[in-house]
Amino acid sequence: MNVKGKLLVLGFGPGNHEHTTERCKEAIVESDCIIGYKTYVELIQELITDQKIISTGMSEEVSRAQAAVDLAEQGKKVAVISSGDAGVYGMAGLVYEVLVERGWKEQDGVEVEVIPGISAINSCASLLGAPIMHDACTISLSDHLTPWELIAKRIDAAGQADFVISLYNPKSGKRTRQIVEAQQILLNYRSPNTPVGLVKSAYREREQVVLTTLENMLEHDIGMLTTVIIGNSTTFFYEKRMITPRGYQRKYTLNTLKQRLKPHERLKRENEPWALHGGQEEVTNTASQKVQKEKSATAVQTVQEEVSATVVETDKEESRLTALQTAEDALRRIDERNGISSKNVDTISTANKVESIFELAVSPGVVNKKFTPKQLLILAEVIGEKGTMEYTPHHQILLQIPTSEPGQVTEQLEDAGFLLSPIGDVISVKACDFCDGEKKDSIPYADEIQDRLGGLDVPKELRIGFNGCGMACYGAVQDDIGIVFRKGKFDLFLGAKTVGRTAHSGQPVSEGIEPDKLVDLVESIVKEYKENGHPNERFFKYFKRVKRVKGFQYQDVAPKIKVEPAPCGD
Repeated sequence: MNVKGKLLVLGFGPGNHEHTTERCKEAIVESDCIIGYKTYVELIQELITDQKIISTGMSEEVSRAQAAVDLAEQGKKVAVISSGDAGVYGMAGLVYEVLVERGWKEQDGVEVEVIPGISAINSCASLLGAPIMHDACTISLSDHLTPWELIAKRIDAAGQADFVISLYNPKSGKRTRQIVEAQQILLNYRSPNTPVGLVKSAYREREQVVLTTLENMLEHDIGMLTTVIIGNSTTFFYEKRMITPRGYQRKYTLNTLKQRLKPHERLKRENEPWALHGGQEEVTNTASQKVQKEKSATAVQTVQEEVSATVVETDKEESRLTALQTAEDALRRIDERNGISSKNVDTISTANKVESIFELAVSPGVVNKKFTPKQLLILAEVIGEKGTMEYTPHHQILLQIPTSEPGQVTEQLEDAGFLLSPIGDVISVKACDFCDGEKKDSIPYADEIQDRLGGLDVPKELRIGFNGCGMACYGAVQDDIGIVFRKGKFDLFLGAKTVGRTAHSGQPVSEGIEPDKLVDLVESIVKEYKENGHPNERFFKYFKRVKRVKGFQYQDVAPKIKVEPAPCGD
């Protein structure tokens, strides 16, 4: 009885054994023969025991695949090795092609197991940061087996469609023009400043990582062992990392814990106007759908003809329009033919801008509590139909504005005389109205605290309350840090518990602070908390934990009554 052989077609990853899968290691150990490119055999030398080794050079892939099938048909277990993943420019496809030529049938032929590995696009991306978080493609620039005309078309199509692109086999001793041609094609659709990552020998001894741009990438060393990852129109550099947004900012806010949309609202059609359904409920009228499809098909054909004619006539500079801009233009023309005003159609351009929910707080000022009619009109204009505004108990209005131009919104609000504040785990200064400005002696100190500390990031949101007289009618003593101006000097309160059923006022820690000492003292307290506080640790908890802040001793001033803990456990 003939023993059935087996082909183990495997990718061992980038070359470092830490990134080789356990199944891959097992397959190498259990095999009778190992077949592969010489360099790849050397990279797995530590895993080789007494197996028969067949190693050949470049361009000998077909002979390796044929030898592997021959040995498997003789009843051997044969490991056919590739770097990266065997199914991505590796040996898996070629082995199957040889089997097909021999009439292989799974039922009675040799067994085939393809064992996945980490491909270069993945290993190199991990070293760069997160460049392939959105739609991406791989293109090999080697034209030894694929006509260059076809490769160029693929690069052009990927450039138009705004894919993140990973170029394999970008350059060799003889192939030097291909990477230059690829760059020129992509510059027709991408900014010269598009982020590019060059990774050579990822996770091997001679690993090299370079961050550059599409315009400057050819100034660096690129060879056969280099993978070139070219970002899309939203990719950016940050802290020596290359990052491509997935698009979460269209629906979520990334700098606040509270989301605009509740979980059950996030997949509703009206909250996804960019989707295929256009944010509209499904139409059930089949006849109506058929008519609309016919109209749309006719319109699309006409628009395609018009767009094609336009592209032929445009000069080189105009051809830099992205595919998305062309698509939006096509959609606009279709809508016009169907009698839909383009003014009522919301389009979201991701070419360079992503619409997100811009959140901030506004007020007339630290001291001023009066909005002008003009300011209210500006608020209504900025908020629009889709935004929201909510009055808070802290003398601010919280704004949530869908926009791709937060800088423009900020400028508009500042021109209207608003004081703008970030929201989240930051410092906010909450002052009284100083009896409508009559008790003005301490106002400059409130303004200076706002200028120096307002909006500063801290472990947990922190409010500084500031009252201009001993009445403290605006409740400064009930804020995290309370300041009360009395008899020409200041009293300081620390560690109020601002939330919960056991909330309490701050502990009076100092009276009669000289005005010229106040701001520096408060700033030093904040600095200590910022540096030593735990994430999400409120100031009163921090004061209780460390027992002493800037020389002020903690005292327990909480109410001495038993109250059941709140469900949140605060």
